[in-house]
Amino acid sequence: MFHRCRYLFAGLAAALALAATPAHAYPDRPIRIIIPYAPGGGADGLSRLLAQRLEKTLGQPVLVESRSGGNTVIAAQAVARATPDGYTLLMTGGSTMSLIPLTSKQVPYDVRADFAPISMLSKGPYLLCVSAELGANTLDEVLAMARAKPGALSYASNAIGGSAHLGMELLAQRADVRLNHVPYKGFAPAIADVVSGRTPLAMLDQAALGGFGKSGRIKVLAATSLQRSSMYPDVPTLAELGFPGYELETWFALYAPARTPSAIIDKLGDEIRAWLATPEARQALNALGQEAAPSTASAVRTRIESEQQSYGPLISAAKISTD
Repeated sequence: MFHRCRYLFAGLAAALALAATPAHAYPDRPIRIIIPYAPGGGADGLSRLLAQRLEKTLGQPVLVESRSGGNTVIAAQAVARATPDGYTLLMTGGSTMSLIPLTSKQVPYDVRADFAPISMLSKGPYLLCVSAELGANTLDEVLAMARAKPGALSYASNAIGGSAHLGMELLAQRADVRLNHVPYKGFAPAIADVVSGRTPLAMLDQAALGGFGKSGRIKVLAATSLQRSSMYPDVPTLAELGFPGYELETWFALYAPARTPSAIIDKLGDEIRAWLATPEARQALNALGQEAAPSTASAVRTRIESEQQSYGPLISAAKISTD
């Protein structure tokens, strides 16, 4: 009750403060984009590209702040509690909103009540990868190994309960095989162990995979999107390989705290959509291993709800928990 009252009073105070600041004057000071990941990754690069664009069009500095930890929860909580005035924003992957609330009972935010989506920015497939050390060249060969020794074949993910983890569990469920999950703290250490063969299998974000996918040390067996990856056009999708309808993508969206004036949400959304329509933006995102994916605010909410409906039963059946 105390916490609920505190939020009510905080929301009232914020509303009164905003009433004195017309939305048409926005922005009149620097904006912060908080990312829940370490610097140097896809979200960092995407946020810095967006920051450069907004600085030009809005005429104010846009700062990118990395606040990693807590499986993205720390940064999300900070933005949820920020003053809803458009000066503190969150750039994060879909799992922060779609999956983490399903895998943890201790998430200190409510996706619908605490955030105002602005727009999606990018998306991209995961890639089913195998170490060259394993000696498998196709998905059928990998699945045959898994069936021969149930639970002996290990796969890496960047975090418990993340998209890469759930994507592998979904594949294992549909293929009727049992795999051993080995979680890592990020894609970088996971990829290192896939390369060495220590943990020979993984679904990897194609941006994180980088040049390893072309090096021969990691073999890319399938893409998880319904359409083939533009970066790996010769790699079939899982749908093509006998798993119709299988779809898993990594995606990023920008959020503001709930109760941010709709005029500010609309202004930022319009700026994002205008930027992503340019060839320069699409080329820059492709260099990060991502594809431009502008959307409306309501489309972000619809995607979150759809993913929760799709993965909720899988999370319950597999008893996946980050607590």
